[in-house]
Amino acid sequence: MTDALTRTTARTAAGTTLAEGLELFRKMNLIRRFEERAARLRAAGFIPGFLHPCSGQEAVAVGVSAALRKDDVLTSNHRGHGHLLGRGADPARMYAELFARSTGCNAGKGGSLHMIDADLGFLGANGIVGGGIPLATGAALQLKRRGSEAVAVTYFGDGASNEGAFHESLNLAALWKLPVLFVCENNLYGEFTRQSEHMVLDNVADRAAAYGLPGVVVDGNDVLAVKKVAEEAADRARSGAGPTLIEAKTYRHKGHFEGDMARYRPKEEVEAWLKRDPLLLFPEVLRDELGATDAELDGVRESVETQLDRDIEWAKEQPHPTPEDALRHVYVDSHNGKALR
Repeated sequence: MTDALTRTTARTAAGTTLAEGLELFRKMNLIRRFEERAARLRAAGFIPGFLHPCSGQEAVAVGVSAALRKDDVLTSNHRGHGHLLGRGADPARMYAELFARSTGCNAGKGGSLHMIDADLGFLGANGIVGGGIPLATGAALQLKRRGSEAVAVTYFGDGASNEGAFHESLNLAALWKLPVLFVCENNLYGEFTRQSEHMVLDNVADRAAAYGLPGVVVDGNDVLAVKKVAEEAADRARSGAGPTLIEAKTYRHKGHFEGDMARYRPKEEVEAWLKRDPLLLFPEVLRDELGATDAELDGVRESVETQLDRDIEWAKEQPHPTPEDALRHVYVDSHNGKALR
C-alpha cells in the first residue's frame, strides 16, 4: 500500500449548504426506515423470499449518489435497496415490487434481488456475487464509445473482490481508461466469513495497484467524506483519466439476511460499530457545522415516516400479476424494439 494510491478522507462540511445536508440526512433516514419497515412487513407475511438489509451502510449509497449526474448509470448487488433509494427511486414502487405486485418497479417479477429503474440509469441489482461489476464495466465502455461524459458506478462487497469478474473488470477498465467507479462497501464480512479469513490484505483498495489505477479508502459511515471521494473519482473519469477503486469501510447492523442472528460477530465489535452509526454521526455535523436545529432534524424524520406510511398503504392495494403476465417482458422484436407480447 502506498500513500499515492490509498488515503482516508476526513469529514468536513465545507462547501455543503444546510439544505443539501438535510437532503442527505433525509435520504439516509429514508433508507434506514425503508429497511426496518420491510423487515416487519416480511415477518407479517407481505414479502416472499429473502431480504438483505443495508442498515448501517446508508452513507455510502447517499454519498456516492450525491456526486453523480442524471445521465450516469449504476449497477448494484444483493444488498441494493439503499443504492436505488439513494439514486432517487420511488419507495412506493419498490414496496410494490417486494410485495410481488404488478405495479412494482419490475412488474412484480424481480423482487428484492433484481430491482431495476432504467429511467434513473439504475441498470439493476444482482443476486450473483460480483455480477454487477462487469455489467457496469461494459456500460462504461459504451459510454466512452458514444463520447458521453457520463460515468458508470458499480457497488459490491468485500467478498466480491475475490471473484474473477472483479479482477477482469478492473484490468480492462484500467487498460481502456473506462469511466467507471468501482465502489466496494467493505462491511468486514463476506456473507458469514470475516474479511481476514478470506483475504490477506487489510484493504480491498490495495488491489487497485496491480492494475495501475487509484485505490482510495474512505470512512464509509461519513456521508460527506464518501461524497467528496466519489466526486473526485467521477471528475477523473469524466476527464478521460479512467477508473477508480473506492473502498468504503462500513458495517451492516444486521446479519447477512433478515433472520440471520449473526452470532459469528463479536459482541464488542458490533457495539463499537453501532456507536459509529451514520445516522448518529451526521446529525452532529448538521448541528455543529451547518447550524441545523433539532426541530429541523425531527421534521426530516417525521416527513420520512409520513411518506413511508403512504407508500406502504399504496403498495398493499396494488394487484398481483396475472398468469398471462408471465409471458410479458420475455421476448423482444429486435427489428423495431417492441415487445412481442
